[in-house]
Amino acid sequence: MNLNIYLRKSVYLMLVLALGTLNSCSEEVNENPLVATNVDAAFTITPVVGAMNTYLLTAQPKGVIVSHWDTGDGASPGKMNQVISLPDAGTYTVTHTAYGAGAATGTSSQQIVVAQTDPAKGNLVQGGNFATAADQAKWTSAQLSPSGAAFWSYGTNGATIHLPGGGAQEGIYQAIEVVKDREYTIDMTISCPSGLDETWFEVYAGTSVPKPGVEYNDNVVMGISTWDGCGTSKFSGKLSGIGCKKNKVTGTVSNVVKFSESGTIYLVIRSGSNKTGNEPITIKKVEFRGK
Repeated sequence: MNLNIYLRKSVYLMLVLALGTLNSCSEEVNENPLVATNVDAAFTITPVVGAMNTYLLTAQPKGVIVSHWDTGDGASPGKMNQVISLPDAGTYTVTHTAYGAGAATGTSSQQIVVAQTDPAKGNLVQGGNFATAADQAKWTSAQLSPSGAAFWSYGTNGATIHLPGGGAQEGIYQAIEVVKDREYTIDMTISCPSGLDETWFEVYAGTSVPKPGVEYNDNVVMGISTWDGCGTSKFSGKLSGIGCKKNKVTGTVSNVVKFSESGTIYLVIRSGSNKTGNEPITIKKVEFRGK
């Protein structure tokens, strides 16, 4: 009789331990610490003292691993403490996309009203949106693809470079007047609906005059290069945030340029590809501004 009671108690204890173990495993699966369940994308906006139309965006740090920022031109990777410049008057919606553990995301948006255009940072590029015939006339073809295999097309969505592969390339450019030793920044919005293969997209600010049929290589400032690891998946946003081509002068990824003499320089945008099947690249809002 005592043996039967002992056996029943032993079986009961084993069942309790087994159920407890199953419950523990279930809790571990449901509460996986490697996947965030709620990512807080909240951020603050602080005007930078002494810098007109310049703002510090500060993301709250808890649970946020990566920040992407969008001021209306597409989201680009950035820092947790991101400084932005909005030189032109207008109302801007700033969106922060925060990435947490396990690729979980959260978004938050705020508006910035810029009352006055910064006169020192006016855009020196003419026709940078390519939307009208007058805009398009400000740009000259570099005539690098005599057969027309690679070509630029213009429209309300911007300028689009069509790349058939085989090393075909084409460029466009315009002349800009600059001041000695003053720093300038170059940027534009850029997009492609899919990743590129063996493709380059480069921006130059050189003092030499572009010549038809001659590949331009005077002072590369920025760009996309699949060999350097960018542009291999679809993208949309500021070239300064997406590109990985190094600035010839600084040796780093930077969109800042300055010149040893005042006078005329040439803003050249050149792209080409070795592979077929790449989708077109589109640009607009091309800017060349005093820093």
